[in-house]
Formats: sequence, C-alpha cells, structure tokens
Amino acid sequence: MGSKEEHHDIVIVGGGICGLATALALHRIRDMWLHKNKLQVTSCRKEELRCLKRSDLIETLAKNLPTQSIHFGCQIVAVESDPITSLHVLYTNDGATIKAKVLIGCDGSNSIVAKSLGLQAPKVFPISVVRGFTSYSDGHSFDSHFIRLRGDGVLLGRLPVDEKLVYWFVGRLSPSQDSDVRKVPELIKEFTLETLREFPPEVIEMVKHCDSSSLSLTHIWYRAPWHLIFANFWQGTMTVAGDAMHVMGPFLGQGGSSGLEDAIVLARCLSQEMPMGPEGAIRDRELRRRIGRAMSKYVNERRLRVMRLSAQSYLTGSVIAASSWVKKLVYLAILVVFLRGGPLSHTNYDCGSL
Repeated sequence: MGSKEEHHDIVIVGGGICGLATALALHRIRDMWLHKNKLQVTSCRKEELRCLKRSDLIETLAKNLPTQSIHFGCQIVAVESDPITSLHVLYTNDGATIKAKVLIGCDGSNSIVAKSLGLQAPKVFPISVVRGFTSYSDGHSFDSHFIRLRGDGVLLGRLPVDEKLVYWFVGRLSPSQDSDVRKVPELIKEFTLETLREFPPEVIEMVKHCDSSSLSLTHIWYRAPWHLIFANFWQGTMTVAGDAMHVMGPFLGQGGSSGLEDAIVLARCLSQEMPMGPEGAIRDRELRRRIGRAMSKYVNERRLRVMRLSAQSYLTGSVIAASSWVKKLVYLAILVVFLRGGPLSHTNYDCGSL
C-alpha cells in the first residue's frame, strides 16, 4: 500500500476526556457572500456553538415531570379572574374549565395570558423562514462550522447536529404566495429550491434530499422593544414567560435560550418566597402576597435583559427587511452600539442558578 497523506488545520492526538472535550470546543462561524456565482468569505471566527432538535429538548424536559402533569391537546381560549376566590379561571376549546391559584403563561406569541395582562399584540416582519433537517445515511462531509451564506435577498444558514444530521434554514423577504405553500411540505421544498437556484450544488442537494416532514415555513413575529419598557408582565399571581413575554425574531438564536433563562429566574424568585415543608404553611392571602412579590422581582430582573435582546433582534431584522440603503445604514449605525462587546456579546450572560 502506498503512503496516505492528510491535511488538517488542527490535529489533536489522543481520544480521552481531554482530547474529545478539546475537539468539541473548536467550533467556528463562517460568513460568506454569494455574488455572481462566486463565494467570498467575509468573516470567520471561533465561537462555541451547539445544535440540537427542539423536539429532543422538549421531550427531555417533559420526561422529568411527574406523570399526568401535562395535558396534551388542551388549548386555552379565555382567562378570567374570580373576584370572590381570586382564582384564575381558564376555559379550554373542548368546554372544560381549569382553576388555578397561580397562572404562568408560556403559551407562545399568540398568548391568551398575555392578552389577559393587556400586552399589545406582536407584530410581524415582512420576512419568511424555511427550516428543515437533512439526514445523510453515510455521513456528511461538512465541517462543524456554522455557515451563513448570503445571496441576493436570501440568507442560508447551515449547522451540523451530528455526523449524519444537518440543520438548515433559508430566510427571505416574504413573497405573496407564502400563504399558499406553508402547509404543504412538497410545495415548501419546491419554493425553497427555486429561491436557492443560484446557490452552490451542495446546498441544492441538501434541500432536495431533506426530510420533508421536518420542513416548516413561518413568518417572523416580534414584540416591539419599545412596548417592553413599561409592559405589565404580571398582575397578582399571574405572569408570562418565553415567547408570550418577549417573542423575537430568530436573528440572534436566543429565543429558546431566553425562555430557559426565564424559567430559572422565575423558579428562583418563587422558591425564595415560598415556605418549606408543612411547618411553613401560610394563609391564602399571605401566599398570594408572596407570590406577587416573587413575580414582581422576576419581571424586574428580566426586563432589561429581554429589552436588550429584543432591540438587537429587531435592528438585525430591520437591516434585512429595509427597502432602502438609507434605512439599512441607519439601522446598522444603531446596531453598532449593541455590538461593542463583540458580535455575540449578547450570549455572554449568566442568569444565575436555581
């Protein structure tokens, strides 16, 4: 056999704990621009990135809850408060009624609980996003880099989940026919392939052979940053978290992360006010007062964080959606203020422990 020669940027000798951990830490973000069928690398930087399927995360969280604590297929259509008992009364789409002492709305961008608190309705960006997964039975040849490839009014992102599965998304200004194709996977694929017709062959093949059942086409909703300044995020023993509180565009990749931050901060604030064990039992009125105090602390702690994320996400989306270069430059100039600590400085945040 002849000798085999390989070329790599980095070689790690040893596959023990240290070697494997070091290999997992060497991730990069690579930005490229597609112009007249030629690719140009505009930036490449080292950052820690991890990709996982949303369904895997949800299933893992759900498995750690007590059995029968989740009611599937139960959609809340209205919420009101009982003036006598101070209980929250929830009405479901199948005619059932649920009463609760404490109500936490994590019901997404179209939150019924947020409406009950008087929050203004989210707005929509004139941008649509197609997301999907592609599985390679024999393994793919992509590096573990997060690739962002910009074309004429189109942004493609690609990030491997593991050695056989790749996550990707395609964002573009929303055409009028979006509503006609968003519920039919094959039409979404056809629409996406037409959008990417000038992109490299490996991108075309990735979309062409994707898992059709994983495809989704959605518009981007956001809660205006200026609405978050004085928004009433809690009332009595009712509050909101996650997208119900601060739905934002996916431009920063922090929507799910900020929802996890909400959960940690809210749980910590509640636990600090709750009595421990039967010896700490208190009357309902005092309990409601303590819960209200905990929710007030939670909202005060989260407000500046979600305002910063929402503002940066809004500005990033506005740069993409702006119809004129003048508007783009204005948005970019304001965005520079948020990037003084680096392009991913918003991820350097510690919400504390439980």
